[in-house]
Amino acid sequence: MKFCLKIAQETVDVDVSSLDGKQDTEFTIGEEIYHVRYKAISDSCLHLVVDEKSTEVFVVRGEQEKHIFINGQTFSVQDDDQFPSRPARRRGIEQAPGDVTPPMPSVVVRIMVKEGDLVKQGQGLIVVTAMKMETTLKAPNNGRVIKINTTVDAKVAPGDILVEIEKEEKSQ
Repeated sequence: MKFCLKIAQETVDVDVSSLDGKQDTEFTIGEEIYHVRYKAISDSCLHLVVDEKSTEVFVVRGEQEKHIFINGQTFSVQDDDQFPSRPARRRGIEQAPGDVTPPMPSVVVRIMVKEGDLVKQGQGLIVVTAMKMETTLKAPNNGRVIKINTTVDAKVAPGDILVEIEKEEKSQ
């Protein structure tokens, strides 16, 4: 089955082949092939094994898109074939490129940066806990922390912008 997906602002073609008719699947994205096994943990959580690497993925369904939280980063994914003429609207948990938001209702456990700090892509910023699991929210890109909109012990939800990062411009 072929899909044309819009992930953030990039459109990619994805070919999905079920290997066992159930939870063993192969994804082809461009020239890359990924072997994926998955198991639903809950309505919003999947356990994935991608090319023998295990991870938990959280999915929040929006009006026209899904928001996928994986390894500390959130991605907005839309079936580009389904809504070709309608631009994505800013609503709910859709975020700007430098905004950090939790994948599910959580409590802030630790804030690892302060306003003005320079951060690198993938650097831990905030630790939240939900359902007895701690998750570190990471910087989506290199930049400077311009605003922290939360405190320790705050109850937060998807769409709450916890940290705003001004993206570092590459100098030539």
